[in-house]
Amino acid sequence: MKVSPRLISAVLLLFMLLATGMISPVTVEARTCETSSQLFNGLCLSASNCANVCHTEGFSDGDCRGLRRRCMCNIPC
Repeated sequence: MKVSPRLISAVLLLFMLLATGMISPVTVEARTCETSSQLFNGLCLSASNCANVCHTEGFSDGDCRGLRRRCMCNIPC
């Protein structure tokens, strides 16, 4: 039984794509919803303080954002 050169080249091409990572599993990232903190007062200068306040409000994380330095709370949608 003779193997065709087209089959060999197709198999080699597939192997090279798999070996170089051109074909990889698809990763899906969850969307994140963001809202301003209701309990944080003043300028947001410390991201860890903002995150702590957001945790008390029931959010998963918080970060200082924008020119006006507001505390923004994050939660997966």
